[in-house]
Order: sequence, then structure tokens, then C-alpha cells
Amino acid sequence: MAILNRWTQDFTSSSVEQTVRLGVRLGELLQAGDIICLDGELGMGKTAFARGVGRGWGASVRVTSPSYTLINEYPRLKDGRILYHIDSYRLQTEADSYSLGLDDIFDSDGTVIIEWPTRIEGWLPADRLWIALDEISNTRRSMRFTAAGSRSATLLNEFKRRAFGL
Repeated sequence: MAILNRWTQDFTSSSVEQTVRLGVRLGELLQAGDIICLDGELGMGKTAFARGVGRGWGASVRVTSPSYTLINEYPRLKDGRILYHIDSYRLQTEADSYSLGLDDIFDSDGTVIIEWPTRIEGWLPADRLWIALDEISNTRRSMRFTAAGSRSATLLNEFKRRAFGL
């Protein structure tokens, strides 16, 4: 685990279960308006991490991939707030994203997880936590957490403290 600076943290996950647990830790900290971008090729653990985020958030049902629906909504049991899970993989052009209502989602009091965020990068708010996942081996993934903005930096530092005792 390398701490690069206040804005960046590198970590290696050794299993799908560990990736899910890290997602749970982050999900417990999320607030209205937080944006989490999950970047990485197919099979890198983006949906597993999102599943953990949903569990930690308190979603009423299990988070699944929105690959075919593009957006799934998960209400939180305790207050009804929405966790939006966007999968941009099937979007071919930025014009494809116009009909999704992204401006309404980003202006809501919900929390947003985005898989394949580079496909809608022009829509993304400046303050976001970017998590890049990459393959080390069949079971191990590198994860680089990068905060862009003051809220994301606060979120990242609280996550590091709770997940790793730093």
C-alpha cells in the first residue's frame, strides 16, 4: 500500500471478497452528492466494488451491473436516499448520454457510482473520487484512489483512516 499524497492512495486487493469489503468501507462514508468513478477494463472488479459500496450505503437490494439498463437506482433503507449506479460501457458517443438525464442525477441529493466514467467525462462534476482498477494477477487487483476536489479529499482521507488505520 502506497500513500502518494493527500489526494492519492494505492492499494492491492487480493480477492473479490476484499474488493467488496473495501467498497463496504467506502459506502459507509458516502453522503449526498458524492461521485465515485470506477475505471478499469472488463473483469477488473468494478461491479464487485460497487456491490460493496451498495452494502455499506445501506441499499435495500443487492447492487448488480446496470450494463443493459445503463442506470440502476438503489434506495437506502433508513432514509430513502438514492444510490445511482451508472454503467457507461454501452455508450458509443457523448451524444448517447444526452437522453440519460445525467444533469438531473448529478443535481440530485443522491450518491453516484459510475463504471466506465471516461465515456461521460464531459458530464462529470469536478469534485469526484476516481478509482482505477487494474489486473496484477487472476485474483489480485491494483486500486488507485484519486480525489479531485475538497469533498473527495475528505472522503478519501476518512476512508484511509477507517479501512487502513492511517
